[in-house]
Amino acid sequence: MDATAVAGCFRDKIILVTGSTGFLGKLLVEKILRVQSDVKKLYLLVCAPDAASAEQRILSQVLGKDLFNTLREKHGLAGFQKLFKEKIVPLAGDIGDRNFGLNSSRADALCKEIDVIVNGAATTSFYERYDVSLASNALGAKYACEFAKKCTNLKLLLHVSTAFVAGTQGRLLEKTLQMGETLRQGYYLDIEAELQLAEKVKTELKTSKSGSSDQLEKTAMKELGLKRACHFGWPNVYTFTKAMGEMLLAEQWGDLPVVIIRPNMVTSTYQDPFPGWIEGARTIDALIVAYDEQAFPCFVGDRKDIMDVVPADMVVNATLVAMVVHWNQKGKVVYHVSSGLQNPLTGYVLEDACLDYFSIHPRVLENGKTLQNRRPYLFKRFAYFRAYLILVYKLPLEILHAVSLLSCGLFSKYYNKHNRRYGFLMLLVKLYTPYAFFEGCFDDTNLTRLRKEVKMDGSDGSIFNFDPKSMDWHTYLLNVHVPAVLKYGRKKKGSI
Repeated sequence: MDATAVAGCFRDKIILVTGSTGFLGKLLVEKILRVQSDVKKLYLLVCAPDAASAEQRILSQVLGKDLFNTLREKHGLAGFQKLFKEKIVPLAGDIGDRNFGLNSSRADALCKEIDVIVNGAATTSFYERYDVSLASNALGAKYACEFAKKCTNLKLLLHVSTAFVAGTQGRLLEKTLQMGETLRQGYYLDIEAELQLAEKVKTELKTSKSGSSDQLEKTAMKELGLKRACHFGWPNVYTFTKAMGEMLLAEQWGDLPVVIIRPNMVTSTYQDPFPGWIEGARTIDALIVAYDEQAFPCFVGDRKDIMDVVPADMVVNATLVAMVVHWNQKGKVVYHVSSGLQNPLTGYVLEDACLDYFSIHPRVLENGKTLQNRRPYLFKRFAYFRAYLILVYKLPLEILHAVSLLSCGLFSKYYNKHNRRYGFLMLLVKLYTPYAFFEGCFDDTNLTRLRKEVKMDGSDGSIFNFDPKSMDWHTYLLNVHVPAVLKYGRKKKGSI
C-alpha cells in the first residue's frame, strides 16, 4: 500500500474514538480529518454530563489546540467549522460504564452504524487513585469490548495499551497477556478481588469513625494503587491496570477482530502535523525540565542504558496503518510501537542534546547571571541515591524541624515547603526508577512486518512514517523535543 491507499480506507467510514481529549487521541482525530476529509463521521466519547458539555469539551480541549492549526489553515476558519459540524459528533458518556454510559436507544443506534472502535481512553498518571484507574483502564477495556460485540457492522476493535516495563532481562514478546498473569513469579492476579478490595477500602475510608477528608481519601487510594501494583511486579498503577484491561479484553473478545497497540515512552511529534507538539511533561521530559532548572544535582540511572521512546506521530501512524491492514480480518495481533531495537536512544545522547541546547540557548537568572550547565551525578543503585538524599537533604531538614519546634515554629513554613518537595522528589524517583534500570527490550517483529505493508517512496512517503531508523536522535532532541518540552511541558511539570 501507498499513503493514498491507507487514507482511502477511511473514506465514508464511521469511527468511534474514546480518549479523544488525550494526547494521542487528539493526534489521531487530527490525522484522520487531515488525510481523509471524506470520513463519514467521527464519534468522540468524552466524560461529560450532557451533549452541550461534551461539545464544549471537544471545542476547547481538542479542536481549540495548536495541533489543529494546519487543518485550520488548509480549510480556512469557515471551512474548518463546517468540517467539525459535518464530521464530528461529541458523545457525553463514561468509559467506565457499560454501553459507555449511553442510554439504550442511543447505544443501539450506534451499534448499527460503527465500522471501527478505537479505545484510547485511559488514566495515564503513574500515581492515580486505584478505584479511578481500575474503572478507566481495566473495566473500560472490558466494556469497550462488550459494546464492540453488539456492533453489527464492526470491522475492527483497536485498543491502545502500553508497553509493560518490568525488572526483566531479554526480549518481551508481542503477545497477549493471559488472565491472572503477573510480572512476579508465583503470583496470580485475581482482578475481581482487586475490584472488591478497592471498593472495600474506599468504603472504609468514607465511614471511618475518625472521618476522612477528601484529600486523605485521595492519598490513601493512590497509595493503595501503587502498593498493589508493586505487589504483583508492576512499577506503577497505570501499567498495572492497563495490564488488567488487556486480560479482561482477551477474556471477552471471542471472534472479534482486535488489534492492541502498545506504545513505549511517547515523546513530541517528529514531523506530523508539525515537529514538536506535546502536552505536559511526559516520562523523560521531567528530566529535561529539571535539567533546565538545574534542580537535581543527582539522579538515578546509567547513561549507557537505552531509553525506548517513540514520537507521538509515529504511534498514530502505526495505529492507522494497523487499522487498514487488519480491516475486517479475524484474529488478534499485538504491536509494540518502540524504537529500542531499531534505533536505540541512550542516556548519553539525551544528556549531550540537553547540554548542546542550553549552550546555544543559555538560561539567564533574575540577577542577570547565566545559569551554568552541570552534568548531574547518576547513582547506579537506588539505595545509594536514597542514602545520599537522606544525608544531604533530609537530615538537615529534620534538624531544622527540631530547631523550629524549640523556637515556637519559627522555621515551620520553610520546613514544610521543602519537606513536601523532598517527598515529591522521592515519589518521582520511586516511580521512574524501574524505567531507568529496565534491562529488557521490546520485540517488534509484528511492527516490522506492518512497516513493510506501507510503501514509503515518493513525496507522500512520510505521511504515515513510523520507522525510527528515519530519525537522528540528537538532531530531533536538540531542534525539536527539548524546545517543545520547555514550551509546552512546563505547564504540567508537577504532575506524575
